[in-house]
Amino acid sequence: MSTTGGRIAPNGHAWLEAVYWVYKYGPYSSELSHGPKKFGDTTLRLARAIAHLTECRPSVANLVGWLKLSTRTVQYHLAMLREAGLLTYRSKGTRVRGVGGRASEFERTIPPAFDDAAGLRTGPSDTLIRSVRGFSPDRIPLLKELHAAARPRRQKRTKTANRRSAQGTSRRPSCTPMVGSTSSSSTAGDTSSPSESKLASGQHNSTSPKKTNRRKLNQTGRRYQLAAELTQQIGWLGRAAVPRIAWIVRHVADAGWTAAEVIAVVGLEAPALRVHRPSGFLARRLTGAHLLYDTAAKRAQIVDHWRDARRAERDRHTDWHQDDCRRPTSPAVARDVAAAFAQLQQPAAAPQEERELAVGDDGLVDLEQLTREEVIDLRAAALKDPALVRATVHACGEAYARRLYTSALVNHVQNLARLGRTIVHRWSPE
Repeated sequence: MSTTGGRIAPNGHAWLEAVYWVYKYGPYSSELSHGPKKFGDTTLRLARAIAHLTECRPSVANLVGWLKLSTRTVQYHLAMLREAGLLTYRSKGTRVRGVGGRASEFERTIPPAFDDAAGLRTGPSDTLIRSVRGFSPDRIPLLKELHAAARPRRQKRTKTANRRSAQGTSRRPSCTPMVGSTSSSSTAGDTSSPSESKLASGQHNSTSPKKTNRRKLNQTGRRYQLAAELTQQIGWLGRAAVPRIAWIVRHVADAGWTAAEVIAVVGLEAPALRVHRPSGFLARRLTGAHLLYDTAAKRAQIVDHWRDARRAERDRHTDWHQDDCRRPTSPAVARDVAAAFAQLQQPAAAPQEERELAVGDDGLVDLEQLTREEVIDLRAAALKDPALVRATVHACGEAYARRLYTSALVNHVQNLARLGRTIVHRWSPE
């Protein structure tokens, strides 16, 4: 309402005059990509129904039932009335839990173009409620035409209809009910019931068999059918909306895919994808699948492969009891298994005793006594824990530490310590 330049119509009749003017004289063309482009008889029928509403909440479902039109047609013409400036949103529709939904509320508005064409002078232009202050005398014929066109139409009754309504209840029924008939013959056909033996055996055929007319699904119906099957068969799609899934599987549904084929393609191993909802995961897995598996033979092959993989996975996860274990059939595998069991049954080797190292006059261990493996282990431990290097430098001297851990490692530890002191000094509160 805050963005419209029109004024609120004082009543439904005045609003219909503006609608009829747009229908006959207004330079309006719809900007919708689909549907009608100009006002027509259907638009006038819709406008007359809206003009009689006490509270302007034109529910699409109600308009469909009143006018016997399709939902899409009603939506098209409602959008056209909004584009022409004849309907303006007051509040969006809402859904109240336990009560139901309410349709959107509109205001019947008259665009400024109609006031200019009809020569009407209204009140202040900055308000939505503007009364008519005057009109141009040369536009009187146009106003009369619009006034007559907006009047409610009365249905003409023919002479035959009047005669039938006058007769009313005086007409006698044209036939006698079957229950009160005393005639031995009837023109309504054979009304005798079959014998109980025929009913029990099922041999009796009805004179008027029931016809079952099943509509063939169109393209949209096949998409929704496939989407409903997927939401029922795939657990992580249980809460997904069927219309969203129908839109995602539209390509594979149009290609004639079944639910098993879609599940097989989705169940294939693929690189990990970052998605935020199950429908997004389904969309990423089905991207380009209708082009890759474009024949029924390819799809049947992928379904067989998926079923074999599932069967193998179930076999791997089957719980085997000790009594059910069988010896391997391959001799090489049997030898490997026997060697593994023999190695497990051997007693563990006794731990090696620590050897004593001689200490010099200076109280330090001679590095020549260490083996190559011990030196490598000490240097690996120093790489993981630089505190060992600092402790060796403090206790044994820097030269001894450089011989044991290499100069590169000692320099690296010293640089780290110097960098830490610099950072602490810069961030000190003093």
